[in-house]
Amino acid sequence: MSWNVAEDYPQDQLDFEERFATDEACCQYLEQLRWPEGFVCPRCQQGKAWREGRGRQMCAHCLYPVSATAGTIFQDTRKPLRLWFRAAWYVTGQKHGASALGLQRVLGLGSYLTAWSWLHKLRRAMVRPGRDALTGTVEVDETYVGGLAEGKRGRGAERKALVAIAAEEDGKGIGRIRMSRVADASAASLLGFVQAAVTAGSRIHTDGWDSYAGVSALGYTHEVSVLRSQGKAAATELLPRVHQVAALLKRWLLGTHQGAVRPAHLDYYLDEFTFRFNRRTSRSRGKLFYRLIQQAVRVEPSPYKTMVGGKSLAHSSP
Repeated sequence: MSWNVAEDYPQDQLDFEERFATDEACCQYLEQLRWPEGFVCPRCQQGKAWREGRGRQMCAHCLYPVSATAGTIFQDTRKPLRLWFRAAWYVTGQKHGASALGLQRVLGLGSYLTAWSWLHKLRRAMVRPGRDALTGTVEVDETYVGGLAEGKRGRGAERKALVAIAAEEDGKGIGRIRMSRVADASAASLLGFVQAAVTAGSRIHTDGWDSYAGVSALGYTHEVSVLRSQGKAAATELLPRVHQVAALLKRWLLGTHQGAVRPAHLDYYLDEFTFRFNRRTSRSRGKLFYRLIQQAVRVEPSPYKTMVGGKSLAHSSP
């Protein structure tokens, strides 16, 4: 799919309500995003079809019925597509994100679990397949997310989720970010995150943690700021971008979600935070909605039973 297709999205609330008042209109919008250059049969790759009922097209060559929702997060939904679109519009319109309880109230859903699963499906669509890695000079560090833990502190903290963060330098500000839950602060975990999040040849700026010693061998220029025994103030001053992102992340998790995020589901909240942060300068709610729906037709279905257990670290990605 080309990501440079002319962008077509509602300009405001009234435009949204008028454009997506019916399931048919929503289905046609999904078709437009899924096949921007015209229908292509997923079975025979031919481009001719006629429209059937129930939002399906029939391939004129192999007679294969094709639904715009098949193979997307909307597959097998029993709810109207227009309700899904309202959910996406609501989520992209909330500056600090949406809770399942809030979505349930706004849409009038009878089940909290339905609202919860819908939010997680939408979060899965917030990571664009094949998105570009970070470039330039990139700060990298980790932070622990979770409740207060007794015992060890710092990189040895117990009962907390460790999150690796990469933040592009943009002058004195922050460019794009990447985040991922990692198993530990070992070289295998942190260097794997760096390789997945940052383009080779970029400059990586880290503290003096030993696990980052192999960054140069991976094809990066490695800038090191030794922070040991200098305290939090020095860390914030020498690696200001990742520390600001970490502080914003924790504030968001505590504020919007009251800290009630299980470690196994944390990756999807990180996806949402990253989606919002990287588009924080956008003034168009419609464009955020467009981008979310555009990516939703490229993400594989996520049945409820697969979401309950969350994402294992073995499959985590930045």
